[in-house]
Amino acid sequence: MEFILSILIGILFTAAVYLILSRSLLKVILGTGLLSHGAHLLILTMGGLGGLAPPVVLDGVTEFADPLPQALILTAIVISFGVTAVMLVMAYRMYAVHQTDNMNELRGNDEHD
Repeated sequence: MEFILSILIGILFTAAVYLILSRSLLKVILGTGLLSHGAHLLILTMGGLGGLAPPVVLDGVTEFADPLPQALILTAIVISFGVTAVMLVMAYRMYAVHQTDNMNELRGNDEHD
């Protein structure tokens, strides 16, 4: 299972880097979202998959899954959602002012500074 997840993580990182290096601001935002999802899967895979073991310790349970990676991923999901929302609002405002989301055109447009 870890092998399949590592291939999926590689695909997500590859697609994210491709999107981040594009000229469109919306593609950059989508790329950062994919990169954060890849990082979440990487943390989950590196933490080890617990299988059928419960994430809590009860009397008589000798094997249990580590709940720390799931807690870190849940926190990272909330943070990445907030960052993505802020980036979308900033991109919307930039498009409203400059009427483009092309990074090359934004770099050459000095009349609104």
